[in-house]
Amino acid sequence: MHKRGATKLIAAALLAGALLAGCGADSSDEGTASQAEPAVGRADGGNADSAGGAAAPQAAEGAAEQGKNAPAQAPDLRVDQRSIIYTGSITVRVEDVTTAAARATGIASAAGGFVGGDERHSGDGAKTANLTLRIPAAKFNSAVEELAGLGDEETRGINTEDVTEEVVDLDARISVQKARVESGKKLLARANSLDDLVMLEREVATREADLASLEAKKRRLADLTALSTITVVLLDPEAAVSDPDDEPPGFLAGLAGGWDALKASLAVLLTVLGVLLPWLLAVGVPAAAAVYAIRRYRRRQLPSPPATTTPPAATP
Repeated sequence: MHKRGATKLIAAALLAGALLAGCGADSSDEGTASQAEPAVGRADGGNADSAGGAAAPQAAEGAAEQGKNAPAQAPDLRVDQRSIIYTGSITVRVEDVTTAAARATGIASAAGGFVGGDERHSGDGAKTANLTLRIPAAKFNSAVEELAGLGDEETRGINTEDVTEEVVDLDARISVQKARVESGKKLLARANSLDDLVMLEREVATREADLASLEAKKRRLADLTALSTITVVLLDPEAAVSDPDDEPPGFLAGLAGGWDALKASLAVLLTVLGVLLPWLLAVGVPAAAAVYAIRRYRRRQLPSPPATTTPPAATP
């Protein structure tokens, strides 16, 4: 009896423990679920409220990754993006050179440019003006047409030079040279000995000089591409223009050039002789007479040679 009662008590205790453990597990699962639901709610609310906070770093990281993985872009070489140098010249015959020159200067100023050179000549009753105008490239053609309207256009020449590849090459070389300068400065900051310091200073100075030269070339190209150059020649009605096409080509041109050179050489020679002739007459003639007199006097002072007697011929 006692054994059976003890067995029943032990079985009842085990059953009660199992029931209590099951209730505890259910309550813990419910607590976990209840805690998870507010956390999810808070996360959703946080994303809705801080769209500019949490999304911004993620977008920045994504953009950084895309930037790292993106390939190097080739330069834009479309026609409207190319670097082109425009140069031109125009000759116009006008009624009044002074007035036309003032109008040409006004055309350059109105286009946003300036006058780079101004040469004027007046001789034999004829006036000419030679103006060098710097005009923005975007207004080059319109400025040329306005200059042609100053009078009667006689000649016009326009040249273009595409320097896009040179500009792209300069940009790449400048970037590389800047990196070399920075690396040289970092090595210079970590120099431990005097020899290393002197050597690195010389190397950094050389690299900086090369970088300055490249940047100067780029500024020069930028100036030429941004501002076009137009040479304007203004002539009054009486001014004559030498046309190189009127020269006879070939053998006749060479013959005419040689004859002109011969005449110029003879003119120079005669000029030199004209300068020296008075000196020859004033100094050369007395000097020649003195030399002749001295030589004659010396000949008289020399003793006469002794007479030589020939022995009589021997008789056999």
